[in-house]
Amino acid sequence: MAIRNYIENNKKLYEVYLHAHDSSGRRVQRKRRGIETLRKAETIEFELRRELMFLKEQKVSLRWCEWVPECLSIMRINSRPSTLYSYETTLKKWLNPRFDSKELCAISRREVHEFLFETMSASTVQTKKYVLKIMKRVFQMAIDHGKCEVNPCMGLMIKVPEPDKKVLGNTEAQLFLREAKATNHRFYPIWIMALFTGMRSGELYALRWTDVDLEGCIIQVSRSWSSKNGFTSTKNQKTRQVPISGELLQFLREYKLKSMNEEFVLPHLTEWTRGEAADVTRNFCKALGLTGIRFHDLRATFITNLLSRGESLARVMAVVGHSDMETTNVYLRKAGIELKGATDKLGYEIPHSSDAVILKFSK
Repeated sequence: MAIRNYIENNKKLYEVYLHAHDSSGRRVQRKRRGIETLRKAETIEFELRRELMFLKEQKVSLRWCEWVPECLSIMRINSRPSTLYSYETTLKKWLNPRFDSKELCAISRREVHEFLFETMSASTVQTKKYVLKIMKRVFQMAIDHGKCEVNPCMGLMIKVPEPDKKVLGNTEAQLFLREAKATNHRFYPIWIMALFTGMRSGELYALRWTDVDLEGCIIQVSRSWSSKNGFTSTKNQKTRQVPISGELLQFLREYKLKSMNEEFVLPHLTEWTRGEAADVTRNFCKALGLTGIRFHDLRATFITNLLSRGESLARVMAVVGHSDMETTNVYLRKAGIELKGATDKLGYEIPHSSDAVILKFSK
């Protein structure tokens, strides 16, 4: 029973004792002694029961260390393994040590700001931006699942300077391919496909002969590959078509005769599988005295060269699979297309020798 009586100094007194579990599962107890009448003890019992009921229903703010594992568990349902891996390593390195013991609702916008711009002051802006992106998502998921009400990261932004994308010029690209063929470089067919289709490395790795329509001169790009995710859909989850140029068509017809009924168009070289294509490409370029580009920069070379020759922005976006126009605009600026002719209408000219007029000034 919640109420019991006892004798103290020859006087009958009452004690009220109640216990329950709050919303977080912790045992909570309430006790009152020295109550002189049963009526008063019943009133106190009623008040204590209401207090315990409130504690049982009250939402308790989760700590960061309690929410993050739950958050990652939810993400596993729809996220790629590479995304989860990236989140887990970033959280472990940067965020968990700082916020582990803090309640989600107690983390303020000011604290997040100080962490990004003071604690991480020596980090690159790219790292800061990625850490902020993860924090925003962790808090937004907490809001969506009723764990907190405010996202302290909202409104915070980190501006990253536009990267200076390296590309091969037309002459450099021609030399690059000529020397690769002359030396029978193992990456030659892979580089050919990259420079003539603009496909991403993972898309090229996953490309099968069944995706290549030599009669219709079209490549269906629907899959990609990475060491962490294996074979999955493309980056933007959409299938696209890449037209096969006359040059590439001739190469593919000849190359297919040598493929010996292979499933995949290109050889899965060990270095490519290990993610070393960037180093192989850069080293080959340096040996030729060319711009030291990475493998992914072959895609940038494809885009920039198309744009510089007047191909429309919309068509290039469709071929390379850009969902955001601003992404393609970066290459447009690199090609200098949007600036061409901007200085042709100044209204004045550089004088020629035949136009010179000698003026004599009197003293």
